[in-house]
Amino acid sequence: MLQLDRVQKTYTYKKQQIYALRQVTLQLDRGSFVAVCGPSGCGKSTMLFAAGGLLRPDDGVVKIDETNLYAISAEKRAQYRAAEIGFVFQSFNLMPVLTAFENVELPLLLTSLSKEERARKVYSLLEKVGLSDYLKHKPDELSGGQRQRVSIARALVHEPKLVLADEPTANLDQQTGETIMDLLQKMNT
Repeated sequence: MLQLDRVQKTYTYKKQQIYALRQVTLQLDRGSFVAVCGPSGCGKSTMLFAAGGLLRPDDGVVKIDETNLYAISAEKRAQYRAAEIGFVFQSFNLMPVLTAFENVELPLLLTSLSKEERARKVYSLLEKVGLSDYLKHKPDELSGGQRQRVSIARALVHEPKLVLADEPTANLDQQTGETIMDLLQKMNT
């Protein structure tokens, strides 16, 4: 399902080339549930962003199913991401002017679902992540852990074929983190 073939990404810092990714090759089958571990700064986020079509690698191929993400236009890649990939960002990337409900509903606005169907899906996921009492709260009215759970619900609401999560439980207490990991595993199954 996800294939990275000799993916490379470098950055220039003070005239020096820094390798964020050096010839990374990876193949994950549909239904895989994988954690990528390593020290801070080793390229985990860079790899996720490249795998999800957000960061063009300098070299190599990134495919999801048979779609070569960087062989299609930026517009087609954005449409593909919106339909097929769910992202959980380390920094949440929530829209500050939208409520928790609206942030989770956002990916569904690009679909043909009715308002009622969208509401049902959003309510269901916010309930599953323990935020049914916070539907009308904006991100600055939520704790870091609550924002992370909104971000997770937003990533899952359109039932993507691939979910990429950058430290999805980093801002959560142990019990909530375990609940979220259980939810991600159930959704994967």
